Amino acid sequence: MSRSGRDGRERVKTAKRRTESSTRWLARQLNDPYVKKAKAEGYRSRAAYKLLGLDERFGLLKGVKRAVDLGIAPGGWSQVLRKHTPSAQIVGIDILPTDPIEGVTILEMDFLDDNALQAIEDALGGPPDLIMSDMAANTVGHKQTDHLRTMGLVETAADFAINSLAPGGSFISKVLAGGTDNALLSLLKSHFTSVKHAKPPASRKGSSEWYVVAKGFKGR
Repeated sequence: MSRSGRDGRERVKTAKRRTESSTRWLARQLNDPYVKKAKAEGYRSRAAYKLLGLDERFGLLKGVKRAVDLGIAPGGWSQVLRKHTPSAQIVGIDILPTDPIEGVTILEMDFLDDNALQAIEDALGGPPDLIMSDMAANTVGHKQTDHLRTMGLVETAADFAINSLAPGGSFISKVLAGGTDNALLSLLKSHFTSVKHAKPPASRKGSSEWYVVAKGFKGR
């Protein structure tokens, strides 16, 4: 339950079985302008505006013919891509179930599965121009462990990009505070003409997430 305060913000009433952290999260969701905007514009999550913000700055979506959405659930990024490049062939993968999106092939499987990369390539039918990853490992509450697990996903996604992208293609991936480690950053710089870190406006200020944006794939 919620009610509006004098400042117009939604107040969340305390529930017996709701933890304090859950109450804070719900209040934040109710008052988040990007959550409200996503509902109004038909996007499945506020994350859609992260990709839109990155595209506004780096021009990532124009002319994309084939794309891969790693960690597609709930589908906001693929929705953005479909809207901007309706003729693009898009393949998304996630271990979580994702409701169908017209024009998008969705694979419900673990990206780390031995058969996942071949399944993506078979569904795509050619080298992608764009590989985008909003994947993050499930947190265990230990900061260093959480960071290592998420960066492991980033490294796997980057390796997939280097071995799959068409020349001139782009790679976007969520990273955590501190950005990409030196070894991975050097690897990306050796394969792309431009590698930058960015925090789109839709990323919450208190969030540790950043994105690495690599453009102009040079080839293997």
